[in-house]
Amino acid sequence: MRAFVIGQPIAHSLSPVLHEAAYEALGLGDWSFSRVEVAPEQLEEFVSSISSDVAGVAVTMPHKQQVMGLLDAIEPLAEGVGAVNTIVPAGKVLSGFNTDVHGIVKAISENAQVPKDARAVILGARATASSTLAALGQLHVGSIATVARSFAGPGSITFAETRLGLATEHVPWRDEERVVEELRSGDVIVSTLPTGVADYWAERFVPKSGSVILDVSYNPWPSKLAKLGMEAGAHVVSGYSMLLHQACLQVELMTGRSAPVEAMRGALKKATMLTNL
Repeated sequence: MRAFVIGQPIAHSLSPVLHEAAYEALGLGDWSFSRVEVAPEQLEEFVSSISSDVAGVAVTMPHKQQVMGLLDAIEPLAEGVGAVNTIVPAGKVLSGFNTDVHGIVKAISENAQVPKDARAVILGARATASSTLAALGQLHVGSIATVARSFAGPGSITFAETRLGLATEHVPWRDEERVVEELRSGDVIVSTLPTGVADYWAERFVPKSGSVILDVSYNPWPSKLAKLGMEAGAHVVSGYSMLLHQACLQVELMTGRSAPVEAMRGALKKATMLTNL
């Protein structure tokens, strides 16, 4: 059986490291997992070419929203979030799933206990922010603020809020004083911003000791936001941890077997040369 990860760019993806480690641990020696560079204009052709010997496809940026219109069925969670990162064929039916929500929940919960009345802050308002919103809902936080330049347009967190029935307070970047206050008082802070973008805010506040900080951008690691959290005594969660756990659920969806979490964690540690994941 074959499986793939698609996106553009894709050369940096660590998905093959995780999935191949899982196949080895599960004794699936005849399975393979490959990166495929797919431009937006090639996506429809790629999806239509998925054959019966394909176990699944991991979907990364910029395709998580566009691919939804090319599938036969979409799980309710992915529909609510408005993003698919996993395609699983069953016969001639292509089904879409979102494992990012699972990855965020597991990454946070294995590192810290989140109080049910926690105040959460999401940096960013696009696809990963929408997955974060669903994850924070599953973690039963008390309230959520979303900080972004814009909250409008297809694929924005505004649409996910409506579908998921979870409201957030929208705080625009231009209201810097309010943003800094939200970050200072946040019990859980999740940055979904591209690499380096959160550095601006990391230079402007000190997080609460004991708070939880997850930066989904993991290259380079630790990010400035992560370093700030470590210095302040926060529970810092690596984006690598989210990557690991979302891949674990992908493996389960594609193979029908329990993911070998520690084998996959070990492979990720070896590939990144990090000891704490």
